[in-house]
Amino acid sequence: MTKILTLIPARMASTRLPDKPLADIVGKPMIVHCADRAREAGFGEPVVATDDQRIVDAVEAAGGKAVMTDEAHPSGSDRIFEALHKLDPYGEVDLVVNVQGDLPTLDPAIIRDAVALMDDPAVDIGTLATEIFDAEEMVNPDTPRSIGTPIGPNRQRSLYFTRGVAPYGDGPVYHHIGLYVFRRAALARFVALPQSVLEKRERLEQLRALEAGMRIDIAIVDGVPLGVDTPADLERAREQLSS
Repeated sequence: MTKILTLIPARMASTRLPDKPLADIVGKPMIVHCADRAREAGFGEPVVATDDQRIVDAVEAAGGKAVMTDEAHPSGSDRIFEALHKLDPYGEVDLVVNVQGDLPTLDPAIIRDAVALMDDPAVDIGTLATEIFDAEEMVNPDTPRSIGTPIGPNRQRSLYFTRGVAPYGDGPVYHHIGLYVFRRAALARFVALPQSVLEKRERLEQLRALEAGMRIDIAIVDGVPLGVDTPADLERAREQLSS
């Protein structure tokens, strides 16, 4: 049986929303809501990987699980790799799910959609995307776009990720959703690679994997989960979770 571990990297450093992981949303810190959503996907108890004892305390006070990691990690991928080795030193975990710590209203079903991609043993990394319909979002460079070739219903094999509007011509354009499922060996390889040329140019770390020849498959889902980055986002999350 495939063993799956869900990890949620979380740091306090946020300029637009200070102490973001501990922001109160209907009586719970945001990071606890994220852990709740991940748990509801049905892959066991998620673990928050953090560099701040306050986050550990908040998660454990709510009955969850957290692990301390090095504060010097440059990315969430590096943080979850350290956490994986602390939690599973004997290599029993097969798949690692990386859920962002600022998605308190995440639909657990899309975690399952990403994990389902890994039924194909040729896939190194699974991720998500959704079609863009909003004209402003279509041209916003803060919106990462995924480009893939269809290989089945609501499934693509990734060819590229970009902050530009692509591909050219008529047809759908997809918003990449930064939730990942790694094979254990793929995560180890990924964090050991140096930053790639296109990764640095586009400021999208998943390009490092593509440039190294790793296979990324994409599940097409309905809608982008609300990422909380600003006070306005926080209010939207409070409204959604209080209804």
